[in-house]
Amino acid sequence: MGILTPELERERVRILKAAEDFGLDCFETIFELVTYDQINQIAAYGGFPVRYPHWKFGMEYEHMSKSYEYGLSKIYEMVINNDPCYAYLMEGNMMMDQKLVMAHVFGHCDFFKNNIWFGKTNRKMMDQTANHAVRIRRYMDRYGYDTVESFVDICLSLENLIDRYSPYVEKTIVPKQPENRSENPLGLLRVDKPYMRDYINPPDFVQSQKQKAQDKNLAKQKFPETAEKDILKFLMHYAPLEDWQQDVLSIIRDEAYYYSPQGMTKTMNEGWASYWHSKIMTEKILDDSEIIDFADHHAGVMAMAPNGYNPYKVGIELMRDIEDRWNKGRFGREWESCDDIKERKNWDKKTNLGREKIFEVRKIHNDVTFIDQFLTEDFCVRNKMFVYKFDKKTNRWVIDTKDFKAIKQKLLFMMTNFGQPIIKVEDANFENRGELLLSHTHEGIDMQPDFMNETLKNVFKIWQRPVNLVTVMEGDGHLYRFDGQELVDKKISTSPSNV
Repeated sequence: MGILTPELERERVRILKAAEDFGLDCFETIFELVTYDQINQIAAYGGFPVRYPHWKFGMEYEHMSKSYEYGLSKIYEMVINNDPCYAYLMEGNMMMDQKLVMAHVFGHCDFFKNNIWFGKTNRKMMDQTANHAVRIRRYMDRYGYDTVESFVDICLSLENLIDRYSPYVEKTIVPKQPENRSENPLGLLRVDKPYMRDYINPPDFVQSQKQKAQDKNLAKQKFPETAEKDILKFLMHYAPLEDWQQDVLSIIRDEAYYYSPQGMTKTMNEGWASYWHSKIMTEKILDDSEIIDFADHHAGVMAMAPNGYNPYKVGIELMRDIEDRWNKGRFGREWESCDDIKERKNWDKKTNLGREKIFEVRKIHNDVTFIDQFLTEDFCVRNKMFVYKFDKKTNRWVIDTKDFKAIKQKLLFMMTNFGQPIIKVEDANFENRGELLLSHTHEGIDMQPDFMNETLKNVFKIWQRPVNLVTVMEGDGHLYRFDGQELVDKKISTSPSNV
């Protein structure tokens, strides 16, 4: 890795000044010049070259390297949510590309610093990942490389079993109310005379009644009292793990929470950075000889494929749409109640609130609320956002529906929990046998059996007792149970309480 050349440093200063003039507020940003091989290595490690060793990162590196060598993909920029922010420029890129990347990076840095969904992340994650790597390497030296790596494999396969919204919820502890107890909870016979107590209720009978009451209370106990979505945290505290295993699981969980906001704001973050690189470059930085190259490269990033979703394109266009609507006053009760097509088409109250509004949007929204609140039917029509399906007869992608509600619902479903299943711990003492009962919140799409089976097996390796899962498959309720040897499927009611 190397420092910027004098020419690149001059452009960095110019671009930062332009970004600040537009109102962007960034952490200090450190750019480093790297080769294509180095940037692939850094990308394979999730942006942190000091991360712990694992074969998964090597596999990612091989995939990225081959994609680059075959001309299938190329990493133009990489920036890390950290204070200071670290960003990487690839050697050999033309000067226009380097300037575009720096402008794009400053957009990301502003988003990292000011969006509330990043507010709970560790701003010293570069140091923290180095600390994680040291701890895992020590365990490898002490317990054996293969032993620790195999356990890391298990933890990484479960890293999505967290509650992504829990860092933003302040929980209040409500004192548990004392249970209403009857005057005679043990069912003993009434005694009016103290000297008759042992005769009417012999000690053996009293002890027997106490044991029955205790067994009854244990049978009634449900743990946890409420369903727990952060399964990694639950396993960390209650699974029979050794100290080093508990620490490794905590490392995987910490890093999963660090990366979570990036998935929660992918469309907004890329849209915001693209919006600003476009504005900074075209209004402040580019000279006449670079306009065509910029337009060509920018258009390549913004291309929409009918069988895919481009967060850069949707994000930037929606940001521009919000700015235009708020500049013209196309919001609020008066706008919503207007039914005159001609009046709506020519509506312009010259409110000029667009820039202020997009900065507000950047601060408080994530992708789900962004799409839910600002995606309009008119926007979908103008940007040809439809639901597509693959037609096997013509071997082409064709429009499945233009219904706005269906389009919006599909997008929101894709963004909620990253489109992954929502799993909760319902009971850690299922049927009073110490087994784990998990439940799947079914939202219209069945889980993939192969992934479900492997997940149950890996949870079993940590819990070390049978693991059960309640879900819906093909419209019927199922209870899957893995006991370490075989997976048993049983049809049931879909409610965990009725299992």
